[in-house]
Amino acid sequence: MKKKTLVLGASLKPTRYSNLAISKLVRHNQPTEAIGLRSGKVDGVEIKTEMFPFQDIDTITLYLNAQRQKDYYDYIISLAPNRVIFNPGTENPELYQLLERNRIPYENACTLVMLSSQQY
Repeated sequence: MKKKTLVLGASLKPTRYSNLAISKLVRHNQPTEAIGLRSGKVDGVEIKTEMFPFQDIDTITLYLNAQRQKDYYDYIISLAPNRVIFNPGTENPELYQLLERNRIPYENACTLVMLSSQQY
């Protein structure tokens, strides 16, 4: 099943997990959008540097630490995703509570592992 995914905290550096996630999402034929600090492309996916009003986002996968996530709280809620994935190192109880109040499911998981094990 195709799940349009937003990679929040995308990096152009090939060794970063967010970069690897974009590549793996593309290889799994998942529609992918990305937001990061620097614009560019990863496997054909354009990394935007501003909070773009994407439509029909199913999943937001986070690659920002809890402190950096604060600037995106309202944006994440405004996109009304079907789920938010907190990758290792991005856990954030404050955002969990906000998501719960807005009835947005979340999970602490690894997007790369989920894709590799067909649990995405």
